[in-house]
Amino acid sequence: MTAIISSPAATATIRTAIFNYDVQFGRFSNNKNNNNKGCCFLSAHSFSPPKLSPKQPHRVKLVFLTKAADSSQASPSSTTTASKTIVTDDEFSLAKVSFGVIGLGFGISLLSYGFGAYFNILPGSEWSAIMLTYGFPLAIIGMALKYAELKPVPCLTYSNAEMSREKCATPILKQVRNDVIRYRYGDEQHLDEALKRIFQYGLGGGIPRRNAPILQMIREEVTEDGKYCLVLVFEAKALQLSDFEKRQGKFTSFFGPDITAEIGKGENNLYEVRLISNLNANASPS
Repeated sequence: MTAIISSPAATATIRTAIFNYDVQFGRFSNNKNNNNKGCCFLSAHSFSPPKLSPKQPHRVKLVFLTKAADSSQASPSSTTTASKTIVTDDEFSLAKVSFGVIGLGFGISLLSYGFGAYFNILPGSEWSAIMLTYGFPLAIIGMALKYAELKPVPCLTYSNAEMSREKCATPILKQVRNDVIRYRYGDEQHLDEALKRIFQYGLGGGIPRRNAPILQMIREEVTEDGKYCLVLVFEAKALQLSDFEKRQGKFTSFFGPDITAEIGKGENNLYEVRLISNLNANASPS
């Protein structure tokens, strides 16, 4: 911190000295090489008459001169910032609940209490037969559902995409989004039927099934021209970008109508299929 001490002399000439305040040692020190960066200035105004002798005691008043930051500078567009805000999906839905976990939990609980009650370790021995009767099939069903369970993929949604989804997204894009963000049972992977037709597993000109791309996540965004876009992010270690690009038309026809498919390359063997809706806010989906 810097202090400017002004002292009146007999000739009424004002002398000014610049000092640095050492915060660590709690004292002022003269520094001729001070560059005044990051310092706070102190001006000392004398209350004694200007013709007083310098030897006479007098009082000084320290005035802190602070400089506020200029808040009038242009900041990034608030509209752009708001459009890039990520929307969290906190809405409860049964589709987001694992029935395998529920069945397995109830079944094991009934079996455990039923055995405990049957051997008189726990109270309720008269209900032990019923608990064992229903607990065993519930546990079996829960284990079967858990084995066949396909977990939902993460969904990244921007606020502007959420607002345009209802009016601009096609019914097929909405269905694809809803299918991949919920638990599924019996499917090997998400969009399995679509990928089977597009990449033609095991057929001429197709790819082996073991090289099939795996859906990792989806993303909802709005393009620069204001169109709703659903981005499918796949992981394919055995495929190249050209394998996706030559099937761009098949992506368009399968997820159409009223969409345009674009292919992009990400990092770490990730590929993006951008499904762009051609509907506008004033048009109704066909």
